[in-house]
Amino acid sequence: MIPRYSRPEMSAIWSDDNKFKTWFEIEACACEALAKLGQIPQSAVDDIRTKGKFDKKRIDEIEAEVKHDVIAFLTNVGENVGESARYMHQGMTSSDVLDTSFNMRLTQSVDILLKDMDRLLAALKKRAEEHKYTLCIGRSHGIHAEPTTFGLKMLGFYAEFQRDKERLEAARKEVSTCAISGAVGTFATIDPRVEQYVAEKLGLTPEPVSTQVIPRDRYAALFAAVGITASSIERLAVEIRHLQRTEVREAEEYFSAGQKGSSAMPHKRNPVLSENLTGLARLLRSYVIPAMENVALWHERDISHSSNERIIAPDAMIGLDFCLNRLAGIIEKLLIYPDNMMANLNRLKGLIFSQRVMLAMVDKGLKREDAYKLTQRNAMKVWAGEGTFKDLLESDAEVMQTLSKEDLESLFDLSFYTKQIDFIFKKVF
Repeated sequence: MIPRYSRPEMSAIWSDDNKFKTWFEIEACACEALAKLGQIPQSAVDDIRTKGKFDKKRIDEIEAEVKHDVIAFLTNVGENVGESARYMHQGMTSSDVLDTSFNMRLTQSVDILLKDMDRLLAALKKRAEEHKYTLCIGRSHGIHAEPTTFGLKMLGFYAEFQRDKERLEAARKEVSTCAISGAVGTFATIDPRVEQYVAEKLGLTPEPVSTQVIPRDRYAALFAAVGITASSIERLAVEIRHLQRTEVREAEEYFSAGQKGSSAMPHKRNPVLSENLTGLARLLRSYVIPAMENVALWHERDISHSSNERIIAPDAMIGLDFCLNRLAGIIEKLLIYPDNMMANLNRLKGLIFSQRVMLAMVDKGLKREDAYKLTQRNAMKVWAGEGTFKDLLESDAEVMQTLSKEDLESLFDLSFYTKQIDFIFKKVF
């Protein structure tokens, strides 16, 4: 991921330095296990732990010749360790190191993502509670429907991101496995107890059946969770963008002192942060496809997955970390305009009460189809600019045969739409 969309803590996990540190730790832990089993001398483990160092520049030099990154790494470490280095990688294959390291870094990454998610959830909960009863118009197909509350909007997003968090937690478990099983995963050249030891030391669990590689369905599950979370981010970002439209202006991204919205138009206050998230969400979702296609490897293994995983894993983890933090910041500072919400509620001159009018006539004994026709007939006149909905209903003789003026007056009541808000909140918090 480019620096513009990267945060230091997550980026460090995907640095070459951290990658090589995890490789060394896996190799050293395997040697510790072999020593405990009496298969190599403890003095060799002491040498490896004491003298084991690596240099990225030197690894690159060796790899340029041998064309194999793990061999280059082991060669460089061996240059520093000396004779005892011959015990490293005993009975192991490169995938034992690569996949176990991959899972170490993925679990570290998801731990950060879960902290990010907690920040976002806290921001959404705060805004939901602040505006629990702040009335605004609900929209279907982008058109005014019936009243809701801004708090309920935020509550819906809170519930969605809570599900995203649960999916990430489940995905973390999927990728928290370790494989030290040797060529084609048979343990023919290494004791299974080595894998158990390494897994325990690294906070992982042994892979039930590794075919030299850890099965790629596990990673598909993680990238699917990332993709769904990206879609949730985009849904909230798009909501903010729509609410910030000049004609709507019910909410707005915080605009800091000295900020500029346009090089040409000094008046502009654009939802650039939310637009930025929309674009990044598209990128994050795109990584689901290669992750899915990586599942079908040839026989026990191939490395067709390797090239794209080197790109999609750091990009997805770093990118989602950035997006979750940016979105949390947007919500924390979001400017909310209740007066504009009320003005928009009144824009359609009472049409938002059409369902109540129709149902009231049904309750009075009218057939639903007839009640619908009478209500719609007057609603269309409002759209045509012929008056307010209540005035038109009161002047419609057929309507007034069923409803009294008092009935109509009682139907145009915004508090009707907030009576179950507390019930909905209690289902979530």
